[in-house]
Amino acid sequence: MRAKRCNVDSLNLASEQMESIFIFQEDYTIETVKSKSVFKPTVWSEAFGKSLKQNIVEAKIIHSYLGLTLPLKTFAVTQLSQTVEFAGLHGYNERSQLLVQTLQELKSQLQQARVTRIDVAIDYEGEIPKSITKALLKLRPKVKQVGNTTYYKIAKEKKTNRVMDIKIYNKQIQAKLDHPLMRLEFVFKTEYLKKLLFRDLETALIKMEKTIKKATGLSVKIESI
Repeated sequence: MRAKRCNVDSLNLASEQMESIFIFQEDYTIETVKSKSVFKPTVWSEAFGKSLKQNIVEAKIIHSYLGLTLPLKTFAVTQLSQTVEFAGLHGYNERSQLLVQTLQELKSQLQQARVTRIDVAIDYEGEIPKSITKALLKLRPKVKQVGNTTYYKIAKEKKTNRVMDIKIYNKQIQAKLDHPLMRLEFVFKTEYLKKLLFRDLETALIKMEKTIKKATGLSVKIESI
């Protein structure tokens, strides 16, 4: 059976020198929205549609020459490191195209950054096959519905899982598309990635493909980014 093509939709990268990649380039400017002396939560929510969480001790917005905005966060538990988020790489709009272009332009400078999260999107123009949801229920029988999203959790799982999340949602509704689209998404987190460097991402994608197959029975090929 031919493997189903799927894509990295979001990528979080962390480094102690992350800000320096952008601050010395004319193509980027950095705006502080949360620090010891600055707090502009409205600016953050207008840029990303999300509120500033309490575990973020410092937050900045990277503005690119393409008109793109990227979040740059410093978390309370890792205050010596900054995390930049490329969220929505596999969307169906101009922002996704700009995100991919920006990541490609910065790729050589991000090789030593740690990958702290990868979201892999598997899209279907119709419903998610019942064989997949049946397999997920065997692996993760605890189902939780949050708005448009169905989460599949292990039986004893609490609020968060630091290894991996599995969810299904209606991408047409979420992205306001003009055509039906359902998305199965695997969110790989820090305890799964185990200090993975961006330069070694391709090797990690092979491991993720095996994890997805084990969870769903589906053979996939994650496209390179």
